[in-house]
Amino acid sequence: MTVAAQDRDGLISAPQQNQSVGWALASLSLATLLSSLGTSIASVGLPALMQTFGASFQAVQWVVLAYLLAITTLIVSAGRLADMFGRRPLLLGGIALFTSASVICGLAPTLWLLIAARTVQGLGAALMMALTLAFVAETVSKERTGSAMGLLGAMSAIGTTLGPSLGGLLIAGLGWRAIFLVNVPLGLLTFALAWRALPARNKTAQATQGKFDAMGTVLLALTLAAYALAMTLGRGHFGALNIGLLVATALGIGLFAVAQKRVKNPLVQLASFRDPRLSASLAMSLIVATVMMATLVVAPFYLSRGLGLDAAMVGVVLSTGPLVSALSALLAGRLSDRFGAHRMMVAGLTGLATGTFLLSLAMTKLGVASYVVPITVTCFGYALFQTSNNAAVMSGVGAGERGVISGLLNLSRNLGLVTGASLMGAIFAVASDSARQGTGQDFLSSAAAARGMEVTFETATALALAALLLALLSFRNAIKQAQLGHSMRNA
Repeated sequence: MTVAAQDRDGLISAPQQNQSVGWALASLSLATLLSSLGTSIASVGLPALMQTFGASFQAVQWVVLAYLLAITTLIVSAGRLADMFGRRPLLLGGIALFTSASVICGLAPTLWLLIAARTVQGLGAALMMALTLAFVAETVSKERTGSAMGLLGAMSAIGTTLGPSLGGLLIAGLGWRAIFLVNVPLGLLTFALAWRALPARNKTAQATQGKFDAMGTVLLALTLAAYALAMTLGRGHFGALNIGLLVATALGIGLFAVAQKRVKNPLVQLASFRDPRLSASLAMSLIVATVMMATLVVAPFYLSRGLGLDAAMVGVVLSTGPLVSALSALLAGRLSDRFGAHRMMVAGLTGLATGTFLLSLAMTKLGVASYVVPITVTCFGYALFQTSNNAAVMSGVGAGERGVISGLLNLSRNLGLVTGASLMGAIFAVASDSARQGTGQDFLSSAAAARGMEVTFETATALALAALLLALLSFRNAIKQAQLGHSMRNA
């Protein structure tokens, strides 16, 4: 049958299908850009918010923290709701919620209204983050999954890179409100593209049976909120409140597990974690995010104190990492499609471990190159791992679980980020303070910053090697299962 005949019979020709896929990926890419931009662009506005509202740093930091907490606590529930009621309406709702909240953020007359609006904005971002990965399996063929994941990874890195510089320009020219209002036209464009291009057939009979697990949702949200607060309050110095929150987290995990076993339609199928490949992928994602957070927490001190760079140069040099991730993600997707996701996960983690080891050497005599070269290796390895890991997980998930599994992937990454912010920050503080006290100095000297860098990234290297070991074991299990399946087919 010819293409023209296919069109007359109501089928979609290949060029039309490719065009439809292109528009769908464009909408998913913009949704990914919006959610990452929402995280990175707000940080640069904190000094202006302190001045405008006459507030303390502890108060204005909730503009960032409220957004991250909303995403962390609700992202798994967002994925489950989408599996039940359809991913398209939930993603459209998330875009609309994010855009509307951006308007309120930009017009907020008080700090606390701004924080409340940022919480709602985080809810919209949670929906977008949970569903963009899930939609890839609906939109592209399995052979192109890696490339599509690479595109989304590139857009996430671009949002992270663009946020500080764009935010600085907007604040200088138009004031702090512009860093939130800039999301409005982007959000409207994203909504229009998603409305036009995303497929509507994304519910399954299995997913739509039964009621939503409200009890499990509340327990998981409270547990994740307790953990996130334990990791962020106190700025890396653990006190009684942090310990109490960790105890509440452990109790919440136990209650959540019990609740999931007793309900007919649980929020998370605990049996899924019996799959060693999924469990390994989630664990690796958490570990790698923890490692990567060290580059954001520790690197500014090393560059300013260890290398003596001014604030402008620190910003320029820090942009190297996200820029490398953005440029590498598309290539990583193609490599994953060509050579296999598991092989590229191993290669990516090898690069990550190599880069963090080079960073642990803290060779200040080499100047800026002592940071730029290792961070380039680190971020290329990260992009290769992240893209391949997402592709490996999502390509093997059934239609009824894509939303939840996508949410779990994003959750593991977010938990790694909040863990890294506390753990790596605390390690750097202890190591640099020890070096500083050893010299009798009252300030963070170049030598103290270098020592903190060494110890922090020695720890990061150990974590990266642990993730690499998990990847090798997972790769071996995948090979064995493939060989077993081949033998059974030939029998």
